Amino acid sequence: MNDSRKHPIFDVPVDSEHVAPETGEQDDEVIGRAFRWSAAVILGLLIVAGCIAWWQMQESPAESIRITDIDIPEVRKRPTVEIPTVKFSDVTREAGIHYVHESGASGEKLLPETMGGGCAFFDFDNDGDQDILFVNSRRWPWDSRGEKQAAGLALYQNDGSGRFQDVTAGSGLDDVFYGMGVAAGDFDNDGRVDLFITAVGPNRLYRNLGGKFADATEAAGIPGDENEWSTSCGWFDYDNDGDLDLFVCNYVRWSKEFDLSQNFNLVGGGRAYGQPQKFAGTFPYLYRNDGEGKFTDVSADAGLRIKNQSGLPVAKSLGLTFADFDNDGWIDVAVANDTVQNFLFRNKGDGTFAEIGHRSGTAFDENGNATGAMGIAAARFRNDQTIGIAMGNFTNEPTALYVSQDGQLFTDESVSNGLGPATRLELTFGLFFFDCDLDGRLDLFAANGHLEEEINKVMSSQHYEQPPQLFWNCGPQHATEFVSVPAEKCGEDLTRRMVGRGATFADIDDDGDLDILITATGRAPRLLRNDQRSGHHWLRFKLIGSRSNRDAIGTWIEVHLDDMVLQQQVMPTCSYLSQSELPVTFGLGSEEKVNLVRIRWPDGSTQELVESEVKVDRMLRIEQHTDGHRTPE
Repeated sequence: MNDSRKHPIFDVPVDSEHVAPETGEQDDEVIGRAFRWSAAVILGLLIVAGCIAWWQMQESPAESIRITDIDIPEVRKRPTVEIPTVKFSDVTREAGIHYVHESGASGEKLLPETMGGGCAFFDFDNDGDQDILFVNSRRWPWDSRGEKQAAGLALYQNDGSGRFQDVTAGSGLDDVFYGMGVAAGDFDNDGRVDLFITAVGPNRLYRNLGGKFADATEAAGIPGDENEWSTSCGWFDYDNDGDLDLFVCNYVRWSKEFDLSQNFNLVGGGRAYGQPQKFAGTFPYLYRNDGEGKFTDVSADAGLRIKNQSGLPVAKSLGLTFADFDNDGWIDVAVANDTVQNFLFRNKGDGTFAEIGHRSGTAFDENGNATGAMGIAAARFRNDQTIGIAMGNFTNEPTALYVSQDGQLFTDESVSNGLGPATRLELTFGLFFFDCDLDGRLDLFAANGHLEEEINKVMSSQHYEQPPQLFWNCGPQHATEFVSVPAEKCGEDLTRRMVGRGATFADIDDDGDLDILITATGRAPRLLRNDQRSGHHWLRFKLIGSRSNRDAIGTWIEVHLDDMVLQQQVMPTCSYLSQSELPVTFGLGSEEKVNLVRIRWPDGSTQELVESEVKVDRMLRIEQHTDGHRTPE
């Protein structure tokens, strides 16, 4: 019989029939002999190893250990900078503004309800100060509550001191439709600024007749498709023929029926606003100005209809700005797309564009991912040939800062420049570059706000109302160029939470510094007066084109000081759904004189003003010379 057991050391079965019976004395003797033999073997091996080692040391002397001093790189310390005090005061009510945006929200949670509305600073009555247009939406036609009388565009006239009066009634702008964005520009070169308004459905073109407006949409041929949802828009002269053409962003293919059928829900229950990924993309419009108030849609021929591998439209466009990024004399187009690649359209100068977003590094974030991009702005924020494109993104996607030396190859420097960590939690819509403290460096402002009123119930780090942010540019000599300005430095009126959407700037009270306007979806806007007391000097320019478009849009202005050259472009189209004033403001810091001003008009001609022609702390009105002289090649 087999008595199966386990060996006490190896824990394996051993058959008792194959184990020889031994006594205790025999076991001790065997163990003793084995131990003596093992010790002898080990001693022999040690002796042999020692001999080999001695022989090797005799054959080749041991190499001495060489110690090399290593230069340890210094840790780059972040310099301490003194953030200036630039207080902003909420003067909305004091200034006479009582407008409230109507989103149409009534519980169905339709996507357009959380995406409006735009605003613009522009001088509609040619009296030299900046007036305001608010783009309203409306209640939906099927809403059982009916239409509120107050819904519609709102035009506010500035009395020159920063106080405004609602002059919408009888202005020709008292139409009711689901508006989104605005572009102001003198498309017929008659000296009066006209308006283009985007919408969910047909867009509107209003011609300025001299303080009153007339609907010129059908005559111009630019209403767009009634099934489109247009967003940001802007005037620019893409073919350098001296009149303004029009670029219009379209977002997604949207309908009430499709939106409701998707059954979007918040985590934990309740309907949510839809995700743009669920809606099909669409194409933008490019309207060529043919003169006599007529336009032609040249989007397809110009190469702006970008398709995916399935042949479907890629674009889901929200933000728009223009600049001659590669400095070749032709204005290019930058488009912020939501959840798909961004576009950078390089103007080839022959009426067509090449989309170079992917090649240039502006299509995706630094990890190669598409972001929820909304607002956009561009500027030479380092006062050299470096140009940056700032782009506001969705929650957990920091504001991007694409930086380039040649305008064709960009690197996202958001993290290294201080914007990344400070903007990651916020959901940014409107943003723009401007010099808040007139020190000669362009700062950055961002308007923030979430889409969902109840977002805090499902994400504790998120809030529907979010604080606007001001980033001070402390200069490229610092490790971090943009520093977040705290409330104690910029004022609690600026950082107070709101559902920010459109944002823009202008000097509303003729004191030389720049004030801020922010819209809020479904709520009142916020007008912030700049009360900085830096004592810095400034210059403002109002340019008037003759050979170029009358608004001088696209013109570059250089202000030469003793130790630097400041550069800005006449480009009111930036931010989100909004438009800034046409005059351009340069902060001069402590400089009391300007050595030279050089103006490069869109047609390539240049114009210069010498020191004796330029006095600081004032507005300079400059008309383009008609002789068309150019800087020598």
